[in-house]
Amino acid sequence: MRTVNEEARRAKQTEIMEKCFDCYAENGLNGIGIKAIADACGCSVASLYQYFDNLDDIIIKSTEYCMSKVEDDFMDKAPTDAEDLWRFIDEIPCWTAEKHGKKYRLMYQVYTHPKYREYGKKFFAGVDKRYTEYAKSLEGKLGIPHEKLTPLIFILVRACVHYAMFEDEFYLKSQIEVLREALELFIMKYNPKGSAKEEK
Repeated sequence: MRTVNEEARRAKQTEIMEKCFDCYAENGLNGIGIKAIADACGCSVASLYQYFDNLDDIIIKSTEYCMSKVEDDFMDKAPTDAEDLWRFIDEIPCWTAEKHGKKYRLMYQVYTHPKYREYGKKFFAGVDKRYTEYAKSLEGKLGIPHEKLTPLIFILVRACVHYAMFEDEFYLKSQIEVLREALELFIMKYNPKGSAKEEK
């Protein structure tokens, strides 16, 4: 069982990760130094190093933690049934761009940097597993096998991220149209009693 001090330390570390990530998301990975990060976190540079080994450790851990929270946010908006799919697909791209656009831009700055690329590969391997489990949780609600849902989730997520980063309407529309058609076909095949009626 963790002691009070351990819990307090973890809470402070979490607070620093969130503030650090927000600061980088606002200013860019190369836009600020360790002093600015400490100021944003409301502590001294020495205090930061009580919770993290170095600046790289702060960047790596804050990116992993905060982007995992973004995934949780996305999964919390899951459709409740086959008919609710269309609400979900219509709402999620703009919601993602508005709420998490800066975070996605930062994530790609971090994970495409040569210094952090291996951490990115590890993070996205975890994403693959998490979204596979997410697809399994939706299988009963939608009546579509998770093996079919998993790649469709990836299509949706990539389309949302691309739109959040670049506001590319053409890319988003083309991906969503294909996704909707695929879902309609899968519902007809695996869940004919489910409503595949599209909202007008």
